[in-house]
Amino acid sequence: MSQTLTVNIKLHPTKAQQATFEAMSRTYIATVNRIVSDMVAAQTMLDLTSRHVVADLPSAVKNQAIQDAKSVFRKAKKKDFRVVPFLKKPYCTWNNQNYSFDFESIAFPVIIDGKVAKAAIQADMVDPDNRNAELLAHKLGTLRITMKSNKWIAQIAVTIDTIEKTGTRVLGVDLGLKVPAVAVAEGGKTKFFGNGRQNKYVKRQFRTKRKELGQKKKPNVIKSLNNKEQRWMKDKDHKVSRKIVDFAKENKTSVIRLEKLANIRQTARTSRKHNKNLHTWSFYRLATFIMYKAKLEGIKVEYVDPAYTSQTCPSCGERNKAKDRTYTCACGFTKHRDVVGAMNIRYASVVDGHSPSA
Repeated sequence: MSQTLTVNIKLHPTKAQQATFEAMSRTYIATVNRIVSDMVAAQTMLDLTSRHVVADLPSAVKNQAIQDAKSVFRKAKKKDFRVVPFLKKPYCTWNNQNYSFDFESIAFPVIIDGKVAKAAIQADMVDPDNRNAELLAHKLGTLRITMKSNKWIAQIAVTIDTIEKTGTRVLGVDLGLKVPAVAVAEGGKTKFFGNGRQNKYVKRQFRTKRKELGQKKKPNVIKSLNNKEQRWMKDKDHKVSRKIVDFAKENKTSVIRLEKLANIRQTARTSRKHNKNLHTWSFYRLATFIMYKAKLEGIKVEYVDPAYTSQTCPSCGERNKAKDRTYTCACGFTKHRDVVGAMNIRYASVVDGHSPSA
């Protein structure tokens, strides 16, 4: 079993290097679009090499442009050429034999004054958690240089081989707003993750600031603030998902079960005052982070039917509605309602696992 991830690395190119990237990126997507157009006109996959491609690009990059064009052509062919994808966002790609890196930079061939030369670009190769170094030790794929939020980014594809764990230990995870996540493992061991109160406070601060900036008519600053909020939310989801998977490993879990995300915005337990947070938090992203981090550890992720998981008593099976954060049943069972949800998720019916965005 293997999984392919993308490692994002921030670059610090000089002004001259930025100009080179911009020119090569524009040339690259124009070349890909031209090759796709030729293939569509011929209604067949053309057998091309770098010698057939006329473009101000290194041979290795021309070959990658051909591969990208073939991928786009296949997508168009599946739709009987009714829709032909057209690349717009500039980027450039190198295969894994044409770039190298150390702790400070990434080097790859570029075009400088019409000639091919290898350029070393300063890069943030080592992140605070040393996660990049860990991932880049695995099998490397293509390198893509692109711009995101006005910053140059190197994206390296990494393929990691994993061995799926065997066993019957299941971890149930309940996702929410007031409590971002609750997990219940074998033997009833329970752990809460994240700080919903803090998340709500920070998001309220972002909303207040946006309102102030809107009154001052500063759309560019608002956009920058939105990007900052998204980065903050993504960081929170990364940290919570990592802790959940670590908890699963500690309890020798082989399967993590989550609620299927379909209609979670309609069924999530919340009040009117939490609606703004509910509709701006990506439950799907957190679930995706849990899934790919779990897969790296060989832990399977399954989705279950969320019906009545928060209302069914784990002890006697009766349905009751929780009052505030406490679930109480006539049989004497009492727990935090999110813990009840996680307990029931462990044993709920498994569905297909294909879950739309939330």
